[in-house]
Amino acid sequence: MTPDIGDWVGLPFFTDHWPSVQTRLAEDNRLILPPDHLRFAALSRCQPAAAKVIILGQDPYPTPGHANGLAFSVEANVALPKSLKNIFKELEDDLGAAPETGDLSPWADQGVLLLNTSLSVPAGNAGGHAKLGWHHLIQDVLRNLSDQPRVFILWGNHAQSMKKHVAGSDHHFIETAHPSPLSAYRGFFGSKPFSRTNTWLTDKGHAPIRWA
Repeated sequence: MTPDIGDWVGLPFFTDHWPSVQTRLAEDNRLILPPDHLRFAALSRCQPAAAKVIILGQDPYPTPGHANGLAFSVEANVALPKSLKNIFKELEDDLGAAPETGDLSPWADQGVLLLNTSLSVPAGNAGGHAKLGWHHLIQDVLRNLSDQPRVFILWGNHAQSMKKHVAGSDHHFIETAHPSPLSAYRGFFGSKPFSRTNTWLTDKGHAPIRWA
């Protein structure tokens, strides 16, 4: 069954790879995160024509109750995971404010595609679905979004390895260490991705993102 994701549904992934990914998901007896109805939330919430900024994560939070289908986001009543704490710390240092909760859906509604390179993860097993076939979808998404200049925020080596699937030379790439506590001090902190994004957007005649 093809998910309800609007204009993304025409991507080759849904014809060529989604049936096999579905089968492998169904055969995995572990608790899979996020729940089925949230798995494609990033694509449903931010359509191709609206996407101005792409933040590429790795895979969903492996802690039950955390992942909600938007990369790095959690529901408003959930305590901030460590990576999101670091993102908000950098946001406060960069722009002087951060959201009151970890729900990043207001970013998505402004054209920020919060996409993980895997859309599922077994509970407690970070990276457990890295080879399930989701990379075909991410490659299709990045090729699709190569049609006009956009901002691509690539945090960590895994996200940066996908850069080769973005065509064109007019995009703005922001590439730093991942905000994880294991790597944030190796170049994420102090990188000012939010102000840099807004400067580029306004220079191109777009409305800036209201990050906080």
